Order: sequence, then C-alpha cells, then structure tokens
Amino acid sequence: MEWIAWIVASLFFVVAFMGLIYPIIPSVLFIIGGFLLYGLIDTFDSMGWLFWTIQLLFTILLFGADTIANLFGIKRFGGSNAGGWGSTIGLLIGPFLIPVAGILIGPFLGAVLAELLVTRAGFKQAFRSGIGSLVGFLTSVVVKGVVMIVMIGIFIFFVT
Repeated sequence: MEWIAWIVASLFFVVAFMGLIYPIIPSVLFIIGGFLLYGLIDTFDSMGWLFWTIQLLFTILLFGADTIANLFGIKRFGGSNAGGWGSTIGLLIGPFLIPVAGILIGPFLGAVLAELLVTRAGFKQAFRSGIGSLVGFLTSVVVKGVVMIVMIGIFIFFVT
C-alpha cells in the first residue's frame, strides 16, 4: 500500500506545482491533500504534531507570499491598492481569456487598467504599476515554488 500512497501523494504534488502557473488551482490545498491521502492510504504514524505544526507555518507563509509579493511589487513601482486589486483580478481572469500568455498579461493589464480607471493615474504611472505587478507575481511564483519544495522535503524526511 505504501507505493500507492506515494503515487497518489506525488500526483497531488504535481497538481500543486501546476498551480504556480495556473493560479486558479489552490496549490497549498493539493500539497496538504497529498499529505492527508498518504496518511489515509498508508499511515499517519510518522506525521506527528511537530510535522503538522511545521506544515501549518509553511501553509500560512504560502498564503501570505502571494499577497505580500504582489502588493510589494506594485507599491515598489509606485502603484496603489487599486493596482493590486486589478492585478489580482487580471491574474484570475487572464489565463481564461488568453491561455498560457494570460498568466503574465492578465495581472499586467489588470493593474494598468485599475490605475487608469480608479486612481486616474497617468499612463506612465499605470504602466509602472503593471510592471510592478509582473515583478511581484514572478517573485511570488519563485517564493511559493521554493516553499512547496521545502514542504515536500519535510514530508519526505518525516515519512521515510
């Protein structure tokens, strides 16, 4: 049964990493789901309170990484909260409207349009906010990817 548990957990981890590129997939839920399914199929014996405490802290970090990196990128480039919201909306809608490229174009256009329409910023400032949203998004992807690798590494350490 252990090999089935590893296969199922690994599939969930792969889907979680797909969530880095396609943000509608809740990556952290698939990581935790992989842990839980492994335990249900094989055993939870090696995943004690220390394991779950560490994973909870990393889960909180994953949720915060998205928001903080995006807002930091936009603020660093002189954007406003409206740019942050526009970027988030663009990130969710972009991949549906423009498959593959929408993951980058969506947040950029969302931030630019929000700055132009809500704050009435000039085009130059709105463009800078869009660039900031891209920087924030790409930073977030890297940070989340590293944290997810660490979470899986800790899982492997505890169960092997």
